[in-house]
Amino acid sequence: MDKIQLMICAPFEAELVERIRAVAPDRVEVSYEGDLYPPLRYSCDHKGVLTFKRTEEQTARWRANLEKAEVLLDCPIPKEMPGDLVHLKNAKWIQFTSSGIGEFVKRSGMDKSDLLLTTARGVHSGPLAEWSFMALLMYFKKFRFLEAEQKAHRWERYCDEEVAGRTLVTIGAGDLARGVAVVGRALGMRIVAVTRSPDKPREHADMFDEIHGVSELHRLLPQADAIVCTVPHTDETENMLDRTAISLMRPGVAFINTGRGSTIDEVAMIEALRNGKIGFAAIDVAQIEPLPASSPLWDMPNVMINPHSASTVTTENAKITDIFCKNLALYLRGEQAKMSNIFDKQLLY
Repeated sequence: MDKIQLMICAPFEAELVERIRAVAPDRVEVSYEGDLYPPLRYSCDHKGVLTFKRTEEQTARWRANLEKAEVLLDCPIPKEMPGDLVHLKNAKWIQFTSSGIGEFVKRSGMDKSDLLLTTARGVHSGPLAEWSFMALLMYFKKFRFLEAEQKAHRWERYCDEEVAGRTLVTIGAGDLARGVAVVGRALGMRIVAVTRSPDKPREHADMFDEIHGVSELHRLLPQADAIVCTVPHTDETENMLDRTAISLMRPGVAFINTGRGSTIDEVAMIEALRNGKIGFAAIDVAQIEPLPASSPLWDMPNVMINPHSASTVTTENAKITDIFCKNLALYLRGEQAKMSNIFDKQLLY
């Protein structure tokens, strides 16, 4: 029996490559040729140095491996379509290293294909929750005020704010919202989720005090002391937080976006940050990425910017490998329906 060809399309640590090889060495041949991958910019970098170019010989080997591969860990995402995607001639399953792949899947036409797609859903929930609460605590506990006081060598007592008892609204009720809810509940917050499917069974439903449909969003926004946006980019989520929605927010609300920049009207958000309707914003995503140097967000004192890196931590690749190895074993047994994180091509997440 010919071995299944598996290609790892992103830089991974050598020990993790060996873990993948060890799943079924008699049935799977793993392609990972070190010189075909760019140098890393940071730990768990899946793209590498952007100026990296393969030689003609390296390009030929890369494309030959793509053409043979039935299974791919991560996908060679081109700057322009179709790029390397035309070489996926034998691909049947792609395990992505991120969760929010809907926009790419739609642009590439994979939503119309027979490809089995799985995501890294759940891997980034903890890191994004930690980052979100770093930002929220910075705001509510007046970190920047204290930093300025320390710089001025000034010791003057003041009155602080409390997080416990406040209402946090999550836009979304999936894994990212679950991570936020776990931390929020530990801090004594009331957690309210807004989702397109409020009646969907969820193992983590008890993490939320309330779960409501999107039709209730405008009613709930005035109750929120903090809003954490966790949803992917879909037709339904685009501009969900428009000018009208922003106008309904409680004055001084904290806004955290770890989902996609397309969810909020960025121009209206900037206006709200200037007039105090939004007291503070921490954004890991933007409508245009990289965020243009001309954006006023860079210089606003009540904004914290993360270059779409809040989910990237040193344990990321190991967690992705855990998911992939379990899925690979199921795939080899013909139990695809039991695989984790199967991407829904209609819902685009």
